[in-house]
Amino acid sequence: MSIESLPSGPASIPARRTVIAAVGATGLAAALTACGGGSDKAAGSDSAKPAGGAAGGTVLGKTSDIPQGGGKIFADQGVVVTQPTAGQFKAFSSKCTHQGCAVSSVSGGTINCPCHGSKFDVVDGSVKGGPAPSPLPAAAISVEGGSIKLA
Repeated sequence: MSIESLPSGPASIPARRTVIAAVGATGLAAALTACGGGSDKAAGSDSAKPAGGAAGGTVLGKTSDIPQGGGKIFADQGVVVTQPTAGQFKAFSSKCTHQGCAVSSVSGGTINCPCHGSKFDVVDGSVKGGPAPSPLPAAAISVEGGSIKLA
């Protein structure tokens, strides 16, 4: 086929608006797909579950392993357990709400993320510093005797 045999004229060339609209729609679809997260669950529907998806009833450790005013990270189960005051145990996701990094330490009354410096309160998981936009989600635990278990 030669160039001379190709159709020409206004009917064969898409209008500028058509091309711009198609490119814009494609870009929007790609952006929405990338931000989708790939889950059909409603936002926050699993906030009481550990980030690692560990089964309920899994023994995390002994109450004596959790320092008062501090905490311990259970990376395999995706939770951090704290003891804000004597005998009071709390648990939160160990996944930072900023960009999903795993928190790395508990000290000075905060749960600390190494990636961008976010800090979360050991009492309620609220943001105490850094770029994190929201608190660490609570995780359900139970304390039976001297053992801490995922609920």
